Amino acid sequence: MVKHLAACACPACGSAGLRKIGDDEREVLEYVPSHFKVIVHVRPKMSCRDCDTISQPPMPSLPIERGRPGPALIARVLVAKYCDHSPLHRQSEIYAREGVDLSRQTMADWVGRVAWLVGPVVEGIGDYARAGPTFHADDTTVPVLDPGRGQTRTGRLWVVVRDESAWGSSAPRAAYYQYSPDRKGERAAALLKPCKGFLHADAYAGLEKLSDPNPITGEIRLVQISCWSHARRGIFEEHARTKSPAASALLERIGEIFGVEREINGQSAELRLAARQTRSVPLLAALKANTEAVLGRVSRKGELAIAIRYCLNRWNALTRFVDDGRLEMTNNAAERAIRPLTLGRRNWTFVGSDTGGDRAAVFFTIIRPAG
Repeated sequence: MVKHLAACACPACGSAGLRKIGDDEREVLEYVPSHFKVIVHVRPKMSCRDCDTISQPPMPSLPIERGRPGPALIARVLVAKYCDHSPLHRQSEIYAREGVDLSRQTMADWVGRVAWLVGPVVEGIGDYARAGPTFHADDTTVPVLDPGRGQTRTGRLWVVVRDESAWGSSAPRAAYYQYSPDRKGERAAALLKPCKGFLHADAYAGLEKLSDPNPITGEIRLVQISCWSHARRGIFEEHARTKSPAASALLERIGEIFGVEREINGQSAELRLAARQTRSVPLLAALKANTEAVLGRVSRKGELAIAIRYCLNRWNALTRFVDDGRLEMTNNAAERAIRPLTLGRRNWTFVGSDTGGDRAAVFFTIIRPAG
């Protein structure tokens, strides 16, 4: 608070007979720069006169034993790197301007140590995220430095999201990330091995295979729920290119179904199911008839025909959401969890190794909110 001194004399007549009648206050938002500080721990050594035993209070536990950084400094480095997308070399330059010499390698060592420390917490989040009745999964590319070739190769960051807020559940949301050096089907299988229920995902063959029946028991462990946001994209892009009236009509019909979803979002699963059966089922039937009619009129090799066939070939998976109020029409929960990573790539450019990818997955799980 800044208190301004009042005038000693009246500015109009010069009289000294002034009396206070009130205050005016105005708030001004200001920025106070962050700063480093050195905390010195003083632990007295005590010697017993009777037995010569020397005792001393124990040093408080630190994230890095015998290390310099305190918990708040490590948290700052991690949040800046994995939430604000500020690479360690850039942080080193920022801290140097404040008179503190922290090399990139030193901070990288801190990151590795803390990744090991929080590993059990991350696995607990992973167990929780994959324990619900419904899941959202997605992946994105990650450039990985390949020193032997003098360039980068492509790794993947996967995410599994548990988000039951759309159907009124009080279960906390969670996102669990994993890194893999490639996109082989076994990576998706390993990530989703603990899952059993409904899987919201895009049309990736490695995920779709997980919905195949067990060859021995016939049981389907994961029921595939396809994403309407992904399905409508091809139709939208065709309309953006050509202003096609047929594409416009399809988008309007799909938009009506999305409108129902906006109205019932957050309601109980029972109410959502009732609304979908009453309102969405007829809209989907009309949409299918319309898409089939349009497909018969347009070129089979055209982009609109390709987009329509994409929808019709996945129609069962695209429409399962109307039969269970816990299901979603889209995989947007996973898309939202992936989006910050794709934006951050512009800043950090690549991860230094597969180990760096594993660490990134650890801290994205800890730091990144789900949705």
